[in-house]
Amino acid sequence: MRLNTIAAGQGPVVVLLHGLFGAAGNWGSIQKALAERYRVLALDLRNHGASPHAATMDQADMAADVAETLAAEGAVPAAVIGHSLGGKVAMALAQAHPATVLRLLVADIAPVAYPPSLRGYVAAMQGLALTPGLTRRAADAALAGAVPEAGIRAFLLQNLRLDLPVPAWRFGLDEIAAAMPALEAAPPLGPPYQGPVLAVSGTRSPYVREEHHAVFRSLFPAVRFASLPTGHWVHAEDPKGFLALAEAFLSE
Repeated sequence: MRLNTIAAGQGPVVVLLHGLFGAAGNWGSIQKALAERYRVLALDLRNHGASPHAATMDQADMAADVAETLAAEGAVPAAVIGHSLGGKVAMALAQAHPATVLRLLVADIAPVAYPPSLRGYVAAMQGLALTPGLTRRAADAALAGAVPEAGIRAFLLQNLRLDLPVPAWRFGLDEIAAAMPALEAAPPLGPPYQGPVLAVSGTRSPYVREEHHAVFRSLFPAVRFASLPTGHWVHAEDPKGFLALAEAFLSE
């Protein structure tokens, strides 16, 4: 599948992959900064943003989408940066298509299976009545019981189109709901990726723990670890710190 791509800058290629419920535009300030030195491609994963919707959504398919898109863009090999689900897809890409990936930065995710902690968000969004005249305030109030964090509700509601006669979700919500077990799973195993890898985690995030480091090393022997004083959204909570790590890694 060819993915929607936002491109900026010239130079060596850097690819940005967003997380679950996100979109290419989430990388705005990071992409703009990196574009001063690189050709930066931010991709909408399948069933997200302006990319096509598809009934299947496992990590291998999503990695194949990225490989196909980069080949079509003449953007191989590339340095790949992925956050959360985008990090899982980036890891799957590096293992299945190693010639595509020059180096890999994985932001606050590990190559392990995760519990179904986000399915409540999906159910809440599926339960939102998409009726004409729906306002963002009313949608926010409807989600508040299942999604108590205002910042997360705002992030999810970026995907709600209220400009249509009948409101609709921009992403493929039903497809995402059906795919949650596959998305929660560990990335598909392949031969260890031998290229340089930087795993960046947030010190206040539960997603990457010390015991995950051994799993990283078994699949990515050249991995190094770094952390920032953030929660899960490392690049959004500390963009300067994230950029400093990313630019140093990319320039090696």
